[in-house]
Amino acid sequence: MLWSGWGDPAKAAPLPDSVAGLLRDLLGVRPATAAAAGIEDLTVAASRLSEADLTALAGAVGGAAHVRTDAEARIRHTRGKSTPDLLRIRAGETADAPDAVLLPGSHEQVLAVLEACTERRIAVVPFGGGTSVVGGLAPEGVSSFVALDLRRLDALVSVDEVSRTAVLQPGLRAPQAEALLRERGYTLGHFPQSFEWATIGGFAAARSSGQASAGYGRFDDMVVGLTVATPRGTLDLGRAPKSAAGPDLRQLVLGSEGAFGVITAVTVKIHPVPTEAAYEGWRFASFDLGAAALRRIAQDGPLPVVLRLSDETETMIGLADPTAIGGGLSEAAGCLVVLGFEGTAEQIAERRAVVRAVLEQAGGERLGAGPGEKWVHGRFNAPYLRDSLLDVGAFAETLETAAFWSQIPALYAGVKQALTDTLAASGTPPLVMCHISHVYAAGASLYFTVVSAQGEDAVAHWAKAKHAANDAIIAAGGTISHHHGVGTDHRDWYAREIGPLGVDVLRAVKASLDPAGILNPGVLIAPAVPQE
Repeated sequence: MLWSGWGDPAKAAPLPDSVAGLLRDLLGVRPATAAAAGIEDLTVAASRLSEADLTALAGAVGGAAHVRTDAEARIRHTRGKSTPDLLRIRAGETADAPDAVLLPGSHEQVLAVLEACTERRIAVVPFGGGTSVVGGLAPEGVSSFVALDLRRLDALVSVDEVSRTAVLQPGLRAPQAEALLRERGYTLGHFPQSFEWATIGGFAAARSSGQASAGYGRFDDMVVGLTVATPRGTLDLGRAPKSAAGPDLRQLVLGSEGAFGVITAVTVKIHPVPTEAAYEGWRFASFDLGAAALRRIAQDGPLPVVLRLSDETETMIGLADPTAIGGGLSEAAGCLVVLGFEGTAEQIAERRAVVRAVLEQAGGERLGAGPGEKWVHGRFNAPYLRDSLLDVGAFAETLETAAFWSQIPALYAGVKQALTDTLAASGTPPLVMCHISHVYAAGASLYFTVVSAQGEDAVAHWAKAKHAANDAIIAAGGTISHHHGVGTDHRDWYAREIGPLGVDVLRAVKASLDPAGILNPGVLIAPAVPQE
């Protein structure tokens, strides 16, 4: 992965001059005054680990070859991939680089690392694909920490074709997992925008949700078993698909972001690879009308595999078609709905007919296969587009939430207003776009994309806007995150969401599993007392 951006550098594409001109004229975007640093120009402070520490850690992971302290390895494990993260690393900020990168090769080696780090009071940050956008890789209040890179744990352990489950190791990147399963005729059906680089362990630790969630469910819906290494020992969870034997501890680990333990194996539901797939686009005159149509489908069915709605601004600008920005759509384009169907030809035809009837009755206009095909072929491109925007001096970032259907209008209006007012007051008026991409019978998610000029201090500008948006989410009754997670960026608002007693419960769990507080300190929940 590109150290200062997203994904494969070969896939990056500069913005056309016409689009750069549009950004300049519309938002006042100006080119950066200084070139971004190269990785060879960056330096990191000397590791704070002693020779005795490094020797102990090497013994835990099977030798010194699996302990990296060189500058490049540490830089590549610094923070995640949020826009503030990228702006900081591009500016050469490496003060919060890990002191070493460890690469364990087994569950037992992970346990050995946690034992050594507990004894030596070294913080541990589990690292999968490095795709966190919420400060999930930035521990707080630590004297030293290591990144625990799980890339060597990358096997498809087993497939149970009778139960249709598979056991996957956490370091498997999503494309690798999908390829291994497809060799056996199966798929996970999990395709988030981070698909190219995110890992199985990261999906579980952050409660990921993929673009085909309407058909396959969220990743936490797919998980039926977990093996977790903790400083106190091993948790083996999931003896059956469902159980009434007390609270489900699988749910305690899912979404815990490495604060309670390190996931070393995940048992997931799998599905036969569909024989056919079909995508299409529809137009609605307004976001409200489109949302009402999605609600009818979510509640009464049948659900397509993919069901998403872009608001007027996202449709007009062209982010509804992630292969371009300023894609030629007019202001009269309304709101684009993308549908995706998978299965046999007969299943697709049957579901399509019912869904089309619902959309027509709700006021939709069918646009044919073109918009749907464009979306599916470019659905992983948006992060590359963000890099291109940063390169020309624009600021681009996303945030997301979810709520019950009755609260969606107020949530949408409140967050959009908070972002617009705060950034405009800072001298960087934004374009704020939104789409619904995950639906349920009771509610849906809202995913916002914000583009503005960077201004004199883009990170500070965004911090104010992000805080205002978070406040608006809580005020409107939304959840602080639907699928990005908590990290450190959302932690204070998560505490408001679950209340003081909820925070005490989580602290009690952490104190039981991680008494020394070495696992991802400050992520998910603030420590009860300052770190030593």
